[in-house]
Amino acid sequence: MRILIALPIAAAVLLAGCGSGGSGAAPTPSGSPSVSAVSTTSPAAPSTAASTTTPVSVPPGPPGLSRITTISGHISPKSVVASGDGLVFANNMIYTHTITVYDRNYQLIATIPDTVNLADFGIAGHPGTVRGGPVEGAFTPDRKHYYVSNYSMYGSGFTREGHDTCSPSSGYDDSTVYRIDVATKKIDQVIMVGSTPKFLEVTPDGSKLLVSDWCSYDVAVISTATGAVLKRIPVGAYPRGIAITPDSATAYIAVMGSTHIAALSLGSYALSTISGVGSGPRHLVMDPAGHYLYATVNGAGDVVKIDLASRTVVARRATGNNPRSMALSADGQYLYVVNYFSNTMSKLRVSDWSVVQSVRTNPHPIGITVDTGTGQVWVADYGGTIEVFQDR
Repeated sequence: MRILIALPIAAAVLLAGCGSGGSGAAPTPSGSPSVSAVSTTSPAAPSTAASTTTPVSVPPGPPGLSRITTISGHISPKSVVASGDGLVFANNMIYTHTITVYDRNYQLIATIPDTVNLADFGIAGHPGTVRGGPVEGAFTPDRKHYYVSNYSMYGSGFTREGHDTCSPSSGYDDSTVYRIDVATKKIDQVIMVGSTPKFLEVTPDGSKLLVSDWCSYDVAVISTATGAVLKRIPVGAYPRGIAITPDSATAYIAVMGSTHIAALSLGSYALSTISGVGSGPRHLVMDPAGHYLYATVNGAGDVVKIDLASRTVVARRATGNNPRSMALSADGQYLYVVNYFSNTMSKLRVSDWSVVQSVRTNPHPIGITVDTGTGQVWVADYGGTIEVFQDR
């Protein structure tokens, strides 16, 4: 029996944090989903120029975040993910249909098209080539593979592409997750999941991949060894962010159409909830020890700290207008938060939950990652740039 959780949030508030894989303000190509809530001004269309970088010198001054370069080119980054050993992957959604790969010199080293022939991967019913729409990504612990979710699939046999306002009864097409071989930069596996997959995460032990299916209202649990879907668990309306405990025993899922976070046992698949988080929890980050869970709350417009022992919110802080994604510093002492409508990034100290710095970004920062090898913070701006900051 599928469990549906009624939306306690006005659709305009909820979907302002989601559209087309991330933003109602994003450029909208023909035939793609759109959301008009909150923002009526779209960011500039992504540049079609060749990839370039614009170095910015780090001025002298007190410790803190300073922008050191801006990467542009034919990109429309929804998210960025650092491998930790020298690579950063950017997922360019349906506006560019690529994943771009950068090194620590901020140079583009590969552009991976999202075009595949599904028959090559044992998936029938879609003759010829089809395209995806890369949303979010996750590396395996050994960094040999990179998984990317596709907002929707486009081509033969796909007739109802994903949407931001939906339910399991909407009948939108199921979509896919691609696995990319990091050494070759080639797609080497395609996995069918539910409708409109958004976030995904690999367990720390590398055995499972979890994918939140936005329109299916469930989470897919996948064996990384075989690529088989082991289980699809209904969790409620609009699941998004995922964080997993260091022992790979429990996954937490942000259920944006609610005021709670789902807690899923990866052994028994038993489901429970953490209540009182606030309306529209969006993105989740786990502290390195597994004692705390951090969440951006889309409807409430703040960031919360949850004690996992008591399953209660122990701190709450507003960082800016519409906080979206977060990343932890390499030492786990700071949380970097991008604020979509404020065009800022905030540095939050986790010990006392205070904002110690806010810096300006390009319009519509939406994705963020930390390269643990350098301590640099990479920010994806939905208007078509990636900014790199050094935290001194």
